[in-house]
Amino acid sequence: MPAHAAPPRLERVRLTEAAEELLRRLEDRHGPLMFHQSGGCCDGSSPMCYPRGEFQVGASDVLLGHVAGDTPFWMSAAQYAYWRHTHLTVDVVPGRGSGFSVEAPEGVRFLLRSRLMTDEELELLEAEPPLPTGASVT
Repeated sequence: MPAHAAPPRLERVRLTEAAEELLRRLEDRHGPLMFHQSGGCCDGSSPMCYPRGEFQVGASDVLLGHVAGDTPFWMSAAQYAYWRHTHLTVDVVPGRGSGFSVEAPEGVRFLLRSRLMTDEELELLEAEPPLPTGASVT
């Protein structure tokens, strides 16, 4: 590994095959995308998908990782405090989610499924440096 490359991290988020297929179609239409999970009052388990650069990441937002190659997945600090011990899987289901997310006109929505991390995964997490935040990346 080159000296400047960050060490690999434990995977915290991934896409199902259906979600990755939808993301690819949306990228063809909208260009590079990003996910943000706010945990707000509406669609709390639905990550929002935006054209990259059209959503301002907050200084305390946490970068969980990248999915489908280089698509960043961000989470609000408050939501991360609750979900930091979970592995997230982004799926796609029929129905209308938020009108702000790029998949809304497709008649489907992204949805998070979660599982608690194993004891082994939690040990690995403890050894990792803190995740990047909006303050350190932007």
